[in-house]
Amino acid sequence: MKILNIHKRVINQPKTEIVKLFETLASDNDLMLATHKWSPMKLDKGLQIGSKGGHGPIKYHVIDYKPDDFIVFKFDLKGFDGIHKFTISEISQNRTELSHTVDMITSGAATLKWVFAIRWLHDAYIEDALDKVENHSSTTKKRTEWSLWVRLLRTIMKPKKK
Repeated sequence: MKILNIHKRVINQPKTEIVKLFETLASDNDLMLATHKWSPMKLDKGLQIGSKGGHGPIKYHVIDYKPDDFIVFKFDLKGFDGIHKFTISEISQNRTELSHTVDMITSGAATLKWVFAIRWLHDAYIEDALDKVENHSSTTKKRTEWSLWVRLLRTIMKPKKK
């Protein structure tokens, strides 16, 4: 199944400010991803081509990276053939667009996983990340509500306490 999933947010900040947040991706002080709600991104060599890692059960490696503009990851999961990427684009001196794109083809069980679970969780994960970036510079705090399906999936998939 062909998947093209795009999330975009215009942030009222210069590109240089968004790049500063972008540079913390997958670090112990990640200012881009909502690590207080979701599994953090981990990369074995940090933000550089060839670095391997992922977040939670989603595995990938960096195939392209231009620090002021984008990072591209290739999935390392059976049935998920494609990439996901973050892109930073200057709209004007004080407006920047941050986008995340998944562009892949799924096959077999991966298609069912995407349709019934991963897509929903991914959308919430990315919207929470975009909220976090926007909230760095906003006095009114953005908080995207999770759908009932996302809340149910998170409850079902929550690790059991020992």
